[in-house]
Amino acid sequence: MARLVKDFIDIKDHGSLDSLIERLVEIRAGLPADSDPQVRMRGDDVFGRTLSIAFQRPQTAEEAECDARYADAYRASKERELSRLQDELGVDGAAAVRPRGRRLKMVA
Repeated sequence: MARLVKDFIDIKDHGSLDSLIERLVEIRAGLPADSDPQVRMRGDDVFGRTLSIAFQRPQTAEEAECDARYADAYRASKERELSRLQDELGVDGAAAVRPRGRRLKMVA
């Protein structure tokens, strides 16, 4: 299964209700079937308001390649952070046992 990425479309200018409905129908027709779109109003009276559509889409090959490139560096940084926290708590990572009998482990 391909990894899903959350993406956004902002609609800034919507003069009439009919043009807004047409634009929303056009956007909906272009979304994948399992995208689970959600519409929200964002902004304020000073800077203006926009309609924001959030949806899920499959990750592109370029995005997957970028994620793979940085995955090892991210994992190493999380392991360093875990080690630092275990040192701070005075816990040995290899023999760390919690009261429920589970070892400390890194979670994303």
